[in-house]
Amino acid sequence: MPGNPKIRVLIVDDSAIVRRILAEALSGESDIEVVGTAPDPYVARDKILALRPDVLTLDIEMPRMDGLTFLKKLMQFHPLPAIIISSLAQPSCLAALQALEFGAVEVLAKPGGPYSVGELRQNLAHKVRAAAAARIRRPGIAGTACATKTSAPARLLAPAVSPRTVLAIGASTGGTEAIANVLSLLPQSCPGIVITQHIPAQFSRAFAKRLNDLCAMDVKEAEDGDPLRPGLALIAPGDFHMLLRSTGGRYYVSVKTGPRVCYQRPSVDVLFSSVAEAAGADAVGVLLTGMGNDGAHGLLKMRQAGAHTIAQNEATCVVYGMPREAVALGAAAQILPLPAVAEAMLAAAARRASALDRSAPDANPIHLRPVLAANQS
Repeated sequence: MPGNPKIRVLIVDDSAIVRRILAEALSGESDIEVVGTAPDPYVARDKILALRPDVLTLDIEMPRMDGLTFLKKLMQFHPLPAIIISSLAQPSCLAALQALEFGAVEVLAKPGGPYSVGELRQNLAHKVRAAAAARIRRPGIAGTACATKTSAPARLLAPAVSPRTVLAIGASTGGTEAIANVLSLLPQSCPGIVITQHIPAQFSRAFAKRLNDLCAMDVKEAEDGDPLRPGLALIAPGDFHMLLRSTGGRYYVSVKTGPRVCYQRPSVDVLFSSVAEAAGADAVGVLLTGMGNDGAHGLLKMRQAGAHTIAQNEATCVVYGMPREAVALGAAAQILPLPAVAEAMLAAAARRASALDRSAPDANPIHLRPVLAANQS
């Protein structure tokens, strides 16, 4: 648009073919300009200083210096929004998630065939715009890098909750670290959790494994028909929608393909709408950082169904897009900084259990076994 400068992109990849594919994928975007390419981090360093790009796309596996090492140096001395372009091999997936921990804002699968190139053209421009709008987060802010199942900072105690309680979380840009921040504070016996994070296929399994190693509860990539229970978090698999279902007093998830919703698959709106229908007032919905409006209407449906709803505040978002849209719709009952979200989720679940107890004296909300932890500072 006239008067609006284009987003300047530098592409860093050791493959000339990949550099060409990425440049061509962005060539038709009127608001994006590829200002240069680099085959390795040493050339990239010089071009960053000379060309002053707004966004960097970065390969993980490169000669002379790997992408992770370069990213750590970049975030220390010249912070810049970075999109990781990674292969689907499991070690590369894990390295890409490490890159997000180190301060990268997005991850995309490296093109490997005609179909993936087409997918890349659909997704790359969207992620470049999200990266350009991102607030650069210094690595380590989330405080989760060294946490494990048995040692995590200030893990919360489990309140008395209804066994029907469900926690639902949605996020996009910046969401992998935000979700890790929230889940690492929750006790092992917390209510069942369903999560949709915008993430490519294959990366979601590595993301779930990382969270499982980090968090007190069990975390896994969802499979169709998986039951949801207290102490379990299910992650929507990349490129599939996940929906919550209820039958016979029990919850399970449906994992299926289908059209993209809000340009996304998995979609937060799809998950939240299903939670509103299946769990109603027994749910707590949380919309975290992300570009666009996915999840805003679904969060509104949850609130209208009686669920307690929370949106992350602007100051702690990497991109204040999805939460902003939810707030504008009146979908969020609370707007909170990220460090306050986990405690607010448990408090809302406890209030629901207390209300049920008062309205039905014979009801028997379960008290989930507390997990000993340090007091939250």
